[in-house]
Amino acid sequence: MKRSAALMATAAVLMTGAANAQSVDPNLPEYEPVSGVSGNLTSIGSDTLNNLMTLWSEGFRTQYPNVAIQIQGAGSGTAPPALVEGTAQFGPMSRPMRGTEIEEFEARYGYEPTPIRGAIDALGVFVHIDNPVECLSMEEVDAIFSSTRNGGADAAITTWGQVGATGEWANRPVAMYGRNSASGTYGYFRDVALFGGDYSPEVREQPGSSTVIQGVASDINGIGYSGIGYATADVKAVELRGADGECYAPEGEAAATGVYPLARFLYIYVNKDPNQDLDPVRAEFIRYVYSQQGQEDVVRAGFFPLVKMVADQDLATFGLN
Repeated sequence: MKRSAALMATAAVLMTGAANAQSVDPNLPEYEPVSGVSGNLTSIGSDTLNNLMTLWSEGFRTQYPNVAIQIQGAGSGTAPPALVEGTAQFGPMSRPMRGTEIEEFEARYGYEPTPIRGAIDALGVFVHIDNPVECLSMEEVDAIFSSTRNGGADAAITTWGQVGATGEWANRPVAMYGRNSASGTYGYFRDVALFGGDYSPEVREQPGSSTVIQGVASDINGIGYSGIGYATADVKAVELRGADGECYAPEGEAAATGVYPLARFLYIYVNKDPNQDLDPVRAEFIRYVYSQQGQEDVVRAGFFPLVKMVADQDLATFGLN
């Protein structure tokens, strides 16, 4: 089984291990700096991961002040070509690499890129803070954002009254905000929330997670999707109905156990030759990610930390434990 396919196949099992998802696993080690670490690192990829990569980089540089780190967060789709071309050492992505992206990398290097899972994200469906709607089913989310309605709805949802809003809200039009196609969040939301369907042409595409939130915050009729770490006081994340029929907020235990339907791993892809050890600066950065300090950064960024079981599995892939 391909590495990326294996990760997806075991995601639910591994998330279940992180039940206390907002507390950093006490079994993870404290990071201790080592000698001989220097050089430059460049990260190109996910906008969703931009804030977290920045926190990791700042924490890492407190250990190694002479390491220079550059971060570009234009979207997950920019990570694979940057790794292929060698312009980045790390390719953060909010989705697994597609088969064609892996094949292009393998054609260049003769082996697949290696991912680590740095955090768990709950993708939030946000509405204006004054919106009375509290919970949506995945079928309703699909009927709002898609043109294909693969979730089974008979008609598109175009007013808030169609999802239970009353009074002055009943006839208010629904205004959708989303990401552009370079974004891994765009692809993930299409695959899961739209059941693999197509976006409605009425969705207002935004260049980043924060601009989706800004759009919803400034539009009382707005609804948009973004990583939960980008939430502000001007919006609220509606609960989503899980497979058991219950409504779940995008919070720690619900995301970690998988009952919240838009929970996902966040990845960092690395060019790791299976016949060579990683250079010290990349190896230590990865160790830092899976330390107490690195997973505390995950919490600060608004995401959910991983348990030692996941850390040990990914560190073993790089020969780092």
